[in-house]
Order: sequence, then C-alpha cells, then structure tokens
Amino acid sequence: MLTHKQSQLCPFRRKPCSIQRGLPPDLSWLARVRVNQPAVLRRAAQIQTQRAVKKNWQAAWHLRAVTCIDLTTLSGDDTPSNVCRLCYKAKHPIRGDLLQAMSVDGKGITTAAVCVYPARVADAVKALKAAGCDIPVASVATGFPAGQTPLKTRLEEIRLAVEDGAREIDIVINRTLVLTGQWEGLYEEIRQCRQACGEAHMKTILGTGELGSLTNVYKASLVAMMAGSDFIKTSTGKETVNATFPVGLVMVRAIRDFFWKTGYKVGFKPAGGIRTAKDALIWLSLMKEELGDEWLKPELFRLGASTLLGDIERQIYHHVTGRYAASYDLPMA
Repeated sequence: MLTHKQSQLCPFRRKPCSIQRGLPPDLSWLARVRVNQPAVLRRAAQIQTQRAVKKNWQAAWHLRAVTCIDLTTLSGDDTPSNVCRLCYKAKHPIRGDLLQAMSVDGKGITTAAVCVYPARVADAVKALKAAGCDIPVASVATGFPAGQTPLKTRLEEIRLAVEDGAREIDIVINRTLVLTGQWEGLYEEIRQCRQACGEAHMKTILGTGELGSLTNVYKASLVAMMAGSDFIKTSTGKETVNATFPVGLVMVRAIRDFFWKTGYKVGFKPAGGIRTAKDALIWLSLMKEELGDEWLKPELFRLGASTLLGDIERQIYHHVTGRYAASYDLPMA
C-alpha cells in the first residue's frame, strides 16, 4: 500500500475514465506490496464495532443499500419462472405502502442489477423488459465458480452472455495463477476477458477465501484493475470463506491506491455471506470512511446477495410500523 509520502505525489486531480480499458502491467508495483495484517485486523474490527446509525438515518442507509444490491439467483434449479419473480422483486424491492409512508415512493428505488447464470440471461432480459424497467442484467461467466475451464471456453461464455443481453459480466479468475505467482498470466487472462465483454461492465471475482493471504488479495486486486476491470469482487459465494471485512479493507485500499496513482475509479463488490441489514450498513460505513461518498453509489459499489433484501425490507417495515413483519407480510424475492 502507498505510504503517506507516496500518496501526496500521486495525481489525485486527474479525471477518471468512465470505462477503463486497462493499463500495462506494473510488476515492480507488485514487488513492493507489503500488507500489515495485524493493522488490517484492528481496523476491520474497529469498523464493525462503531456506533450504528439510528431511526430515520438508519432507514435512509437501508434504502441506499437496496439501490446497490445485485439481486442474485445462482442455483442449479433456476427456472424462467423464478428468474421472472426475481426480476419483479428487483423492480419493486420494498413494498409500495412502506415507501409511501417514508415519502420516497416516487424516487424510483430499485436494486442495482439482477445477477443470473448465462443460461438464464435471456429470461431475465425478457422479464425486465416486460416489467418496463431498465435494470441491467449481470451474468456470472468464465467457468463460475472455479474458473478452471479452458480460457477459450471462458471467453466464449462471456460472448454468449453479452449476445443474450447481459450488460454486466462477473468473471472469476483462475486462482491457481495467484497461488503460483503467475501475475503476467493472470493479467493476460483478465485482459482478454475485458475484450470479450465489449461495452458490458466487467466485475472480476477474486475468490479471496482461496488466495492464501491478504498480500495475495492486494496483488490480485491490482492486477485485475490494471487489466481493465470496472469492479473487483470478493467472492463467488460458493467458497468456504466469502466476503470478510479484513479482505474488504485490503481490496478497497488497493482501489484507493490505484486511484491515487492512475486517476481511474474502480468499483467494489463484496459478495457471499452478506445476509443481514446490519452487515450491509457496516459495508457502507467501510466504503464511506475508506473511499468517500463517491463510492456509495451503484456505479462504484455493489452488494452481491440473494437473501439480504428480505432482511432490509423487514427492518424498514419495523421502522414504519413499529413491529416486525410476519413471513406472509412481505413478498418473496
């Protein structure tokens, strides 16, 4: 990570590009990387124990979290019907009467995207079009979740998802390249994925629970950004260890250092194991304190989740009515 003296010399005033197409790999930067693990753990614990926002402010933060959710279904039994139901929930994430009671019913609150497998992209695009909304469809690709299929197959999977209407692609890296220190190979694979995405935004899933160390997490984050990623993402949700706050802190500081050095703004997406409204508020706090208010928008921050929205809606129900909802009070996602 950059020292204070180094950060003072970085071109902070450069205008960021709206779509990053990549930079040459800087292996000397990787060689200088050192992560102070005890300091990271202390800072992550501090963020989790800070005083939470209350009442109206808490409800407002909950709504902000809703607008940053990639509402996700990645199950083996996905069908057109449950994808259609998910898309309707993405357009109407919170019950209309609750939004009306909070005087935000006309604000167009939706989730940031709907995330599905490549085979279900066409179903999601059709359902969202029928619902009359412009929520983007995101598709996982590149041999999700292991990333161990041949590169040619992974690239073709990206192209097929884009052809079916996906506007965002969540690729997954081959973790072997990180564990064996093949940084140039990792860069080249991500660069080719970036080309295959075309105009679609690319989120690069690092699979942080399988990278071995926080130093590897930081290096993999840098390589992904150098290769042209629009977002870096923690996990597939299928690993034993998914999004954790220490890992998130390392990744957002890599994003901050990359911005200081290059002027490019890269987004961040924690995913996997984020189930409660309290967790969402902690992630929002981390983004606000480490990167600032600009990174509290769906353009630069996403939450990958399938069950989180239900808990947020229950908290908003409690804020409005003073009691918690029964299971039949809220529509399913």
